[in-house]
Amino acid sequence: MCILNLTQHPLTSEQVNAGCVDVPVAQEGLLKDLLTFDKKPSKTQVWARAKDIVDIALSQGVSKAMIGGAPYLMPYLHQLLLEAGIEPLYAFSVRESQEQPQPDGSVRKVNVFRFDGFV
Repeated sequence: MCILNLTQHPLTSEQVNAGCVDVPVAQEGLLKDLLTFDKKPSKTQVWARAKDIVDIALSQGVSKAMIGGAPYLMPYLHQLLLEAGIEPLYAFSVRESQEQPQPDGSVRKVNVFRFDGFV
């Protein structure tokens, strides 16, 4: 099973083991640009970016894609992927809190997210 990573996040080893792959290197920059919003977009701009992201997925011939990012982009991307015959998947992660003693005697609290499947 091949699941195309349409997020800006690097794949974890668990996601790779679950069948995730990154977009080709030649499309990484384009995908990052499409997922990054430096100023408030219009509805038309969000829709256009979602369509361009779907075009990347279609160019790879996948039937599933992991998505995630700006909450205002996801409904459009989800809908357009479905219309293109690509199943949108969302990564589910379990948050684990860890306490790390520091050399000065303080304790640093860190949240670690562990991939645990798809929704």
